Amino acid sequence: MGRMTKDGIKGASAAESTARHIEELIVEGALRPGEPLLPEREMALRLNVSRPTLRQGMKMLEDKGLLVADTNGSRVVAPLGISFTDPLIDLLSSGEAVTDDYLELRATLERMAATLAATRANDVDRAILREAMERIDRAHGEADAGDEAEADVDLHLAVYEASHNLVLLHIMRALSGMLRKGIFHNREKLYARPEVRDVLRDQHRAIYEAIMARDPEAAGRCAEAHMSYTQRVIAEIAAADARLEISLRRIEGGGIASRAGKARS
Repeated sequence: MGRMTKDGIKGASAAESTARHIEELIVEGALRPGEPLLPEREMALRLNVSRPTLRQGMKMLEDKGLLVADTNGSRVVAPLGISFTDPLIDLLSSGEAVTDDYLELRATLERMAATLAATRANDVDRAILREAMERIDRAHGEADAGDEAEADVDLHLAVYEASHNLVLLHIMRALSGMLRKGIFHNREKLYARPEVRDVLRDQHRAIYEAIMARDPEAAGRCAEAHMSYTQRVIAEIAAADARLEISLRRIEGGGIASRAGKARS
């Protein structure tokens, strides 16, 4: 976090200007949901404002719900835009058909994000993308399905940030938050299948390499193909689970038949 001005913020609106500056950092994604802020003394020095001014500005942000206090009393960015919390989301997530709609939407937005990232990513963005891809490769090599699933989400987040479209970034962060929580589908089931893990790793590398090659058409195409494949596999897993449940109910008589000691006819 850099200084706001060489001479700090002067005048009666200093606290408001301090708050506005922090708001801008949140909007542009420089301050991420749940991220802790520096201690008050250090933060005031970084922003070149007095500690009373900083406290007033922070209070304004707390009143808006943008900052919250953690268990130690330190200030952290509120969990903004990392998931949709309306009860409607829980209602939607209970319907199997909505999973297809969710993945269909993501396919469109992922294509847009990858296309923009291939055009707009700077050296900092590219370094973050490289680190995320290396983490996927490392987890894949170690057959660490849990870490690979997390690295999967982090690579997509890096693509969203590299798109430099702020609305897209915050929407996709929210969708990623839902993905981490298992809303709409259980991503761990994807990575429980070695053959699927191999395909997903190859698809992520294709997206990554297209972005790094600054090829927007290829990046968008690879991103959309990746989501289409994910949608198909998730549907196959859901169908297999449903068949298994039916088979178990047949064995158990639906839980209400008296079959003890009786052979199946």
